[in-house]
Amino acid sequence: MWSNRFMPIGLPPQAEALRQDVRDFLRDTLGADYSPTCRMMSWMGFDAEFTRALGRKGWIGMTWPREYGGQGRSALDRYVLAEELMAAGAPVLAHWTADRQSGPLILRYGTEAQKQRFLPPITRGESYFCIGMSEPDSGSDLAATRTRAQAVQGGWRVNGTKLWTTNAHRCQWMIALVRTTPGSERHEGLSQIIIDLKAPGVTVRPIRDLAGDAHFNEVVFEDVFVPDDQLVGAAGDGWAQVMAELAFERSGPERYLSGAALLTAMVGWAGERADARAAEAIGRLMADVVTLRQMSLTIAARLERGEDPQVEASCVKDLGTLFEQALPEVAHALFDVEPRVAGGPDAAQVLAYLTQVTPSFSLRGGTREILRGIIARGLGAR
Repeated sequence: MWSNRFMPIGLPPQAEALRQDVRDFLRDTLGADYSPTCRMMSWMGFDAEFTRALGRKGWIGMTWPREYGGQGRSALDRYVLAEELMAAGAPVLAHWTADRQSGPLILRYGTEAQKQRFLPPITRGESYFCIGMSEPDSGSDLAATRTRAQAVQGGWRVNGTKLWTTNAHRCQWMIALVRTTPGSERHEGLSQIIIDLKAPGVTVRPIRDLAGDAHFNEVVFEDVFVPDDQLVGAAGDGWAQVMAELAFERSGPERYLSGAALLTAMVGWAGERADARAAEAIGRLMADVVTLRQMSLTIAARLERGEDPQVEASCVKDLGTLFEQALPEVAHALFDVEPRVAGGPDAAQVLAYLTQVTPSFSLRGGTREILRGIIARGLGAR
């Protein structure tokens, strides 16, 4: 059964040719002094100028049609780009969500006017999107959405709260899952709308993590007016749309390469000592990386064919989170390196940072319980 879901694939020559172009770009753009303490931020690093530089290369929205600013390239080309950006720890947060899922959602379900309005600025690295899914007291249970959008003259009046919203404090737009049918429950009566985060009635409150960063936010809507033309797809179709969107969010290389800076450091520490136990542990971790990469690549190929691999994407997210959360635990168990929040060797700061932030990896993209429920239901349906 599983062999049919994750068939081994190889990358086409044009995708591999792109890899060297990306490496050259990263070397020239980030420079030789791009330190492990910068790399450790991974895809949560924010640099607007770096994002604009990617846009000038045509590497944001690269799979989208040219009439919307894209390059018409394949999902496997995009996979190679994402993989190299993750491995380098490049600061890609500014455009990451828009490129990964908000743009594809608009491309698939949006009106022509929405595509013309929103997609080209994304590809230029000028427009940032965040995701309005999770809410207080509901965890990753999206069907428990309580944020309401009431139909009014010319649009919708939105009230409610979204939680754990990555990068909302820097974004211009949020695609929010809201309840548009009064009295509806669970999967029924949900819709997706594009909300201007500068609109009257929107309040963004940062949530600081253990490392002192504020990537997450609470976003409160109080009588926020959203015009009719910012409804994505049809009213009431939000559940099916958001499920398709999550396949993009849960399956990419960011789900197992967020700790690449620490894994690189651990390989170096193991190389400095003749320790069979450390060598075996690193070998197991690298085997996990190879396996997760193949699974993720397979999903990229299926997305390229227009399929909807929700179950497989949930597997990658769940296994990837387990892998990334194990990295600091293995490092602490095997290596005599004291974590340092500031000062000291770069590798010690990387270990300290990943130790503090990896618990949050269980939140982003869906909690373990929700993911395993999706997997169980998906397997039971076959």
